[in-house]
Amino acid sequence: MFNKRESIKQVEEGNELCPKFDSSGLIPVVTTDAETGLLLMHAYMNKEAFELTIKKKEAHYYSRSRKCVWHKGASSGFIQKVINILIDDDQDCVWLKVDVMGKASCHVGYKSCFYREVKDKKGEITLDFTEKDKVFDPDDVYGDAPNPTIL
Repeated sequence: MFNKRESIKQVEEGNELCPKFDSSGLIPVVTTDAETGLLLMHAYMNKEAFELTIKKKEAHYYSRSRKCVWHKGASSGFIQKVINILIDDDQDCVWLKVDVMGKASCHVGYKSCFYREVKDKKGEITLDFTEKDKVFDPDDVYGDAPNPTIL
């Protein structure tokens, strides 16, 4: 599915998909809501996750904490239906535009994983919530499943 990277012209100006995975075999992905443009999340894909995303038209990522491919929404029901897949100029970053079933993408319960803004209040750095209400209750959706956040 992916072509070998052979020239700058091919990578930057060609019509062949030849993504550049990092030394861990991953490529960063930003995901936005196709309708509103809201940034939903940042994640990574390995080759398998990228191929599954293209083939199934549903977002698949590589979980660095769980060390496996994960089908976004498989446990929550908040599947990300892929509308567009874009790749940057040197093919080392992917941008997914998606329609989220259930309208939430964050395992904490918010629509976006970027639900807080960094503020400098006279030298005190704080996080202010940009989303006031959760879209869902994580305990209701995930039950006693382990939290993917690693300290």
